[in-house]
Amino acid sequence: MNHVELTKLFGRRRTWVAILLLNLLPTIVAALLAWTGIAPRPGTGPAFLSAVMANGSLFGIAALAIVLPLFLPVAIAVVAGESVAGEAQAGTLRYLLVRPVGRTRLLVRKLAALTVFILVAVVSVAGVGFVVGRLLLGDAPISGAMLSLSGSSLTPGQVAWRSAAAIAFITISMLGVASIALLLSTLTDSPQSATLGALAFLIGSSLLLTVDAARPLQPYLPTRYWLSFVDLYRDPILWSNIARGIGLQLVYVVVFLGAAWANFTTRDVTS
Repeated sequence: MNHVELTKLFGRRRTWVAILLLNLLPTIVAALLAWTGIAPRPGTGPAFLSAVMANGSLFGIAALAIVLPLFLPVAIAVVAGESVAGEAQAGTLRYLLVRPVGRTRLLVRKLAALTVFILVAVVSVAGVGFVVGRLLLGDAPISGAMLSLSGSSLTPGQVAWRSAAAIAFITISMLGVASIALLLSTLTDSPQSATLGALAFLIGSSLLLTVDAARPLQPYLPTRYWLSFVDLYRDPILWSNIARGIGLQLVYVVVFLGAAWANFTTRDVTS
């Protein structure tokens, strides 16, 4: 069943188009930086973008910061919103459930496929960003030390495991997005409605982060800690927001997946 879901997901052209578009924006940014030689001042723009002119190897990290606020969540919301609602719209959901596959098991398989998609998307953005950065912005020796956001030097080994931790953190953060869209996907037969509902939830969260009156709510908003992965590149690492971000996303995953399971296992499937 895992193989079937993965084949179905990655056999769709739209899945690869989404991954391609995710990598296209950072590539355009890298090309513009290489062409103009103008980078944001330190402390402005996406994380690490001000440092990539000196070391193109850092562009993989900067690429994640570029796509994380908007483009990555949109891609995940589209794929997750279609996971169940797309089957219902195509009229195949009822036939899937006629087979000896329990609803819980089907939902778990859908979530597993979504997790793989998120990981592939995040790793591809980091990997393509690294290659593009070294090709267009300079190939400073990987063996050289990198400056942390605190100004101290990080060894290549430290950069490697911190980058792996950043990928894991972003993957967990995006699982929260997938859980919201998956719940909505079990509530409607329209993938577009599920996707738009998830995006509306996330856009509302981002807007509330800019409103002073919503300050009591801000620590509990799903988008609050997304960019906290940059704290992994401080010396010493600031673990507080990273831990809060992981904990908050796990709560969202448990709550929304629980609601999706409760709805999906009790609803009448007619399509």
